[in-house]
Amino acid sequence: MSPVVRQFRDFFVSLKLTVVLLSLSLLLVFVATLDQVNLGIWAVQEKYFRSFFVLWTIPGTPIALPVFPGGYLIGGLLLINLVAAHVYRFAFTWKKLGIQLAHAGVIALLVGELVTGLLQEDSSMRLEVGETKKYVESFREHELAILDRTDPQFDEVVAIPEALLADERSIQHAKLPFQVNVKAWLPNATLQMGDPSGRADLPRANQGIGPRVQVIPLPITYKSDEINLPAAFVEIVTTEGVAGTWVVSPIIGMPQSFQYQGRTWEFAIRLRRQYLPFSLTLLNVTHEVYPGTEIPKNFASRVRVKSDDGQTDREVLIFMNNPLRHGGQTFYQYQMNAAGRMSVFQVVSNPGWILPYVACVMMGLGLTWQFVGSLVGFIRRRAAADKAEPAGRRAGAEIS
Repeated sequence: MSPVVRQFRDFFVSLKLTVVLLSLSLLLVFVATLDQVNLGIWAVQEKYFRSFFVLWTIPGTPIALPVFPGGYLIGGLLLINLVAAHVYRFAFTWKKLGIQLAHAGVIALLVGELVTGLLQEDSSMRLEVGETKKYVESFREHELAILDRTDPQFDEVVAIPEALLADERSIQHAKLPFQVNVKAWLPNATLQMGDPSGRADLPRANQGIGPRVQVIPLPITYKSDEINLPAAFVEIVTTEGVAGTWVVSPIIGMPQSFQYQGRTWEFAIRLRRQYLPFSLTLLNVTHEVYPGTEIPKNFASRVRVKSDDGQTDREVLIFMNNPLRHGGQTFYQYQMNAAGRMSVFQVVSNPGWILPYVACVMMGLGLTWQFVGSLVGFIRRRAAADKAEPAGRRAGAEIS
């Protein structure tokens, strides 16, 4: 083995590296917890834990400098360190099986967190009693939905994600007979009635509600109980020329429309939707509080799950710590309005949800095996010592 390879091996199997990485992870969690007051839980997760480096932006400039290793870097190095130490240091023996299981459990826990960070999607579904839906909505991400309303029985929908809108680019989709130019994108803004001519830094809208409202940019909010409401200036370009420029925002509420090629088109910014191969119908809600207080005692929703293929049609009761798992989605009871007969579910899609449970079982079994093995060994040594002690005393007595 060459000296360079040996140095790499010694570095990655080093116990000192494990201690350093665990110390850095503790410091990262501590700083992120303090910064959660300013950024909120969503932004903290992205900034500190779901990044390779924690970036600091120089005030007054767009320059961002890495100042601390992020969760992906620390977790990735710790995973490599544990796997390397596990392979290099531990030979498989029944005596060391507990340590090996415990290490494997920690590795599975790190892999589970990586899978969760990369693949988990959180969304929500809001239902009123008697209402049926087959889509979930993102908590924070938006999209520009363009609908062809010509057919009263069917809507053709083209959804442009927020990431493309933020690039302020021209978008041409195969199902759209026109081009969409995003002339300006504001990640958080409010609207108020008035003459928009006073804002020289923004484009002018000449269609829909645009000529009657002012668009006022707002700072991006990171608070967990607030949401950014974006706004965009969208220009529609047809083969005949520019059809006009519209202001779109979730604040407007109702879609705006225009006619082209004998078809009616509507567009609006809404929370990003994900359509499901099954539907949920809210049948009833139960809202119980402790007598004389507003403290929740029992929130429950009875829903009907019906798949598109007709193989599933059943009723399920969703309440605290008893979610509905179906089609790769997990529905948790999130919010409820008993007066309005409305229920909100938090919907989680996480392919790696089982890994933390497997990891905890492996670590529990490993530690139990190691403890029991050490205890049995101790008892055997103690019994052997007690058995040998009288013989030693008798030999001493005979000599004397």
